[in-house]
Amino acid sequence: MAKVLVIEDDEGTAEEIVTALGDRGYVLDRAANGADGLQRARVGGWDVLVVDRMLPELDGLSVIEALRSEGISTPVLVLSALNAVNDRVRGLRAGGDDYLAKPFALSELAARLEAFAAPTRRAAGDSAAGRSARAGPAVTKGVSGPART
Repeated sequence: MAKVLVIEDDEGTAEEIVTALGDRGYVLDRAANGADGLQRARVGGWDVLVVDRMLPELDGLSVIEALRSEGISTPVLVLSALNAVNDRVRGLRAGGDDYLAKPFALSELAARLEAFAAPTRRAAGDSAAGRSARAGPAVTKGVSGPART
């Protein structure tokens, strides 16, 4: 199963994530601040990083920007209580691959992490991954402005 580094300073949130993902078979490690998280992420071997935006010592966006500037392309899912459109855009432009606003459902976090693995499964010929990728059209209800393709 995938190896996930969780960089989250809130003990309760981190424990819930580690427990839920561990129960799903993920191999996990945790860093409680940005500086430690950056150091652990640099070591490598991670399939995905889950990075909180507001971290002590070094904020999450700085962690992501440092990794990207060093050529580290490990997928990053950004977690944050900052959920305005501009905040999400900043997280993605800093190098995040996905952005999940707090509070969130653990099932949604798990599904997003599974989606990171989907291209690998499809490349390996996993027909189930291909079926899930074709599950149906995207829902755009509630999106303001014209849809773009």
